[in-house]
Amino acid sequence: MTNFSELNISASTQKSLKRMGFEEATPIQEGTIPYALEGRDIIGQAQTGTGKTAAFGIPLIEKVDPKKPVVQALIIAPTRELAIQSSEELHKIGYDKRVRILSVYGGQDISRQIRALKNKPQIIVGTPGRILDHIKRRTLKLENVETLVLDEADEMLNMGFIDDINAILENVPAERQTLLFSATMPAPIRKIAETFMKNPEMVKIKSKEMTVENIDQYFVKAQEREKFDVLSRLLNVHQPELAIVFGRTKRRVDELSHALNIRGYLAEGIHGDLSQAKRLSVLRQFKENKIDILVATDVAARGLDISGVTHVYNFDIPQDPESYVHRIGRTGRAGKSGLAVTFVTPREMGYLRIVEETTKKRMTPLKPPTADEALVGQQTLAVGQLKELVEKNHLSDYRGMAEELLANHDAVDLVAAAIKSLTKEPDDTPVKITEERPLPSRRSGGHVHHGRVNNRGGRRSNSHNERGGRRGDRNNNNRRDSGRRDGGRRDSGRRQPRRSED
Repeated sequence: MTNFSELNISASTQKSLKRMGFEEATPIQEGTIPYALEGRDIIGQAQTGTGKTAAFGIPLIEKVDPKKPVVQALIIAPTRELAIQSSEELHKIGYDKRVRILSVYGGQDISRQIRALKNKPQIIVGTPGRILDHIKRRTLKLENVETLVLDEADEMLNMGFIDDINAILENVPAERQTLLFSATMPAPIRKIAETFMKNPEMVKIKSKEMTVENIDQYFVKAQEREKFDVLSRLLNVHQPELAIVFGRTKRRVDELSHALNIRGYLAEGIHGDLSQAKRLSVLRQFKENKIDILVATDVAARGLDISGVTHVYNFDIPQDPESYVHRIGRTGRAGKSGLAVTFVTPREMGYLRIVEETTKKRMTPLKPPTADEALVGQQTLAVGQLKELVEKNHLSDYRGMAEELLANHDAVDLVAAAIKSLTKEPDDTPVKITEERPLPSRRSGGHVHHGRVNNRGGRRSNSHNERGGRRGDRNNNNRRDSGRRDGGRRDSGRRQPRRSED
């Protein structure tokens, strides 16, 4: 591993990195930073969680002149969450150099952004639709941009932003440095690289660093109607510190988070229909351990770098293997081990095999715990809490009462009562979880297109499918829909006439 001190970085940036707790560069940072500091164009093939924000952020901060009150760098990100997250990290990296950074995205009042743009930011981070809106309004002037970053380019392609990206690139000076980051390299992304980049240096993170080696992967074969009770029991047995439960639709997420709360868990849901303020509030609570379980759709969780997740539960198996890798990659971060459990209905076993072929790793079948085993899990937790209280020894105010109780009751009975009072006994309060139809029947070994199952039936595009018709109706593929390009609720959905997560 290379230390940042070995990478020819200025003292002010090193000071900021030290404050952030960064010492050693990750592989993508080690591969990218030296070339980027030389001004080279770079294609970085890496997934979320590999440290790519700092990989492009450090060279950007190094290059920006804080005395020049013009936009010198532009970063394009697929979702507002990723834009916010990247701008926050860039702010920390550029703190000691006093670099001004602004994020612009749909769903936020555009007049507020226009006012903020008048404060002469030097780095803009934004989503494609909103950046284009500002270009058209002439509120964002890009003639001084020296560095352009495309982050999660394949995700922007999937979301239908390719035309917007091409339009933005036409408005950025041809003499510039371009950094493109993408987990996969489909043909349209390669075409962007060929058209808009000059002899790019390829920095590819070896597949072993992108796999899920330190995550124990299990699957539970269960009928749709059994899944929630199995999930409840697993939570009681596993006792996750922080868990994410993935559901296929927004309705699913709402029902699951409500049902988990009824059963006594601290859970909140996150999906594309929530306001930006609500989404950020839920994420803050999760990061601060105020809730134990985050229930999310795929698109809402895209690009979120959440540390400390111990367990991931796929309540619904995703249709494409890339989504699976992305979901379970939320755990097992920073060298720690993680645990992932995927629920599969008997008709969906073909999808499980496709996921296994992609990850080159077999999942272990997991026998659902019984109600008795779930109770043992809760009792074990209660005993641990009692032991911890005894070890902390803050009991002086309670000793008198304890002695009085012991004079009249058996000691074993008293301890048993204490354990019982602390045990959250498995709750079988009825909950409403609407049954979802299983994914279209699929055998393993089927044709996979760009890592996605190429099934003519595709995803059901009824009103409850999370990413129904992701490629859109062929007749509507090029519809501009400029009024809602990445604003309101559709910022992290797919570009198509239908609302994407529903």
